[in-house]
Amino acid sequence: MLITVDPSSAQPLADQVAGSVRAALAGGMARPGDRLPSARTVAAALGINLHTVLRGYQQLRDEGVVELRRGRAAVITGTADQFRLQLSAAADEFAKAADHAGASEEEALAAVREALRAIRA
Repeated sequence: MLITVDPSSAQPLADQVAGSVRAALAGGMARPGDRLPSARTVAAALGINLHTVLRGYQQLRDEGVVELRRGRAAVITGTADQFRLQLSAAADEFAKAADHAGASEEEALAAVREALRAIRA
């Protein structure tokens, strides 16, 4: 699995690590039972701090997406909620686009509300 981050993004790197794994799950590139690369390997490959990767992995653990075992690889659990993961991945992409466009939080949320009203009408 390829974990990526954008150092120029305002989003914290740990959040990007977790989001990258969520996106891989939502897109079918990772499945329950798959092992994540070691935090040390990811940190070295991305040129970021080991503890940053571990914070991202801990977020995923707290969400029930991965199981962490000391001294062993992080494993994607079978309980990962695909709908929630897809929604989270889509929200991450929208947030990046809104940030890139210079939208305020209020403008971005208003755009989402308007889009939801339009498709529910």
